[in-house]
Amino acid sequence: MDRQTIPGLDVGLDVLMDAAWPAPDRELSGGWVLRAAAGVTQRANSVWPRSEPRGTRDGRLAALREARAWYRGRRLPVIFQVFDTPGSSALNAVLDEEGFTRQSETLIMARAAEVAPAAGGDAPEPGAGVEITGQPSAEWLELWWSVDGRGAAAELETARAILTGCPALYALVRDDDGGPAAVGRLAVVPGGTAGPGAPGSWGGLYCVATRPDARRRGYATRVQQGLFSAGAARGLAGYWLLVMASNTAARELYSRAGFCEVSRYYYRQERPRRSLSGC
Repeated sequence: MDRQTIPGLDVGLDVLMDAAWPAPDRELSGGWVLRAAAGVTQRANSVWPRSEPRGTRDGRLAALREARAWYRGRRLPVIFQVFDTPGSSALNAVLDEEGFTRQSETLIMARAAEVAPAAGGDAPEPGAGVEITGQPSAEWLELWWSVDGRGAAAELETARAILTGCPALYALVRDDDGGPAAVGRLAVVPGGTAGPGAPGSWGGLYCVATRPDARRRGYATRVQQGLFSAGAARGLAGYWLLVMASNTAARELYSRAGFCEVSRYYYRQERPRRSLSGC
């Protein structure tokens, strides 16, 4: 799919994405933002190379040493979130030299609010029976964590801090028996000069999860429709979402809903160093 430019998207998506999934522990180091969240999600535990730290190879290596020390102090691996742009080539060259892996290639898809879905796609109309709240309920958290979570109670609390670190809307759809069937989150962050939730803001669609035994019944579509309806009521200019490049079915689903690829990123992680042993 060819990448497209979305009218009205005035702020870089990397800025919006960082605000939508904020790491509770962060530090600016040169041009890099070091982010940590006790190991909960790669995104919140990665270096965001927002700009060149010192402009030269030696400068990048010095910044990398500082990043290694920062993450070592938190007992976390060094992971970079690298956007697939020409400006990342110099950083990638250094990471190649240092033996960093490349993994989890992810597409960033977006659509302006007025874009109509393709023929046969899902119209962003209000979803019947969609519960929209300003905070994640216990039921919402339990369902999402059961599908996407990694860890126990402590990790869930860290995840809650990430989710509630920016203004957001939370959607929940119930099955015929009244049990939670699917959930989703719409992060509402500034776009251009607009404030959160003001006309001109952009919404990020996150945490869409369906209970395994309730899949293929349209619950996730209803969640999305409910969030799009709530976003339209707040005058949002458009939406973005993240999907694994390998997930062909999801990419096709979002394409039918009017989304197109605008960028992509991947993670680069330092390989564990072998410890010398023996005599």
